[in-house]
Amino acid sequence: MWNLMPLMRRFMPALVLVLGSAASLAHASDPEAWAKIRASLFQDRPIEEASADLLRLDAPNRAEDAAVVPIGIHTGIEQGSQRFVQKAWLIIDQNPSPVAASFTYTPDSGRADIETRVRVNEYTLIRAVAELNDGSLHMVSRFVKASGGCSAPAGKDPAEAAASLGRMKVKVDGVAEVDKPVLAQLMISHPNDSGLAMDQLSRNYTPAHFVREIQVSYADRRVLTAEVDISISENPNFRFYFVPHGAGELSVEAIDSQELHFRTAVKLDPGTNLAASVRPAAGS
Repeated sequence: MWNLMPLMRRFMPALVLVLGSAASLAHASDPEAWAKIRASLFQDRPIEEASADLLRLDAPNRAEDAAVVPIGIHTGIEQGSQRFVQKAWLIIDQNPSPVAASFTYTPDSGRADIETRVRVNEYTLIRAVAELNDGSLHMVSRFVKASGGCSAPAGKDPAEAAASLGRMKVKVDGVAEVDKPVLAQLMISHPNDSGLAMDQLSRNYTPAHFVREIQVSYADRRVLTAEVDISISENPNFRFYFVPHGAGELSVEAIDSQELHFRTAVKLDPGTNLAASVRPAAGS
């Protein structure tokens, strides 16, 4: 009779790895978790699987840093008055707060695209759900391997973070053209504390304190409203589009969970180099 023990010892680590990965994947795609999220957001409304030309979700297969995972939601339709994306949700199934963000768009958004960085707590499916102005829902998902992002310690010294709290910077790419989508980037200095990270000295948990809402307008016309949560990484960063219909001011207001308000604005003159006049952020 063959002695199978050497063979088993040889292949056992690989078998354990495969079984462990399968178990992680099964948990990450937990249908019960998604069913609860789905019911709370969309009730029994039908959700179609999105075609690649309508909706795309960019995310790494395995994150280098679970506390700073780059995510991109891209749509393939122009924001016209007849057909446009009016809202999009970013959902991380296995996070303590799974609805990472919702973004409300208008035709003045130009493109209903958004790029940001998120915390991922464990292996999970990440979903993007887009609602068109006809009320239809479309979804795409990606499986991401990452863990510990929601409880990771802050990367910035607390005193330094407090001193720069709420400072915002807006950058606009290139030269703007009237009535064409322009790419902009918003950077907010904020610890975005999740409430799940333990201070290594005091052994106490740092209280949750995070940006909860962002409002972007151009020339007093709403471009984007974002409702965000603790799943967004420290120092929130967003890339988005807007359409200038002439000279105006791109203004941003951010509100955090302590009801502090931060504001900044950039004056633009489409057709010229965007040497912007930036108004410093203010907290209130």
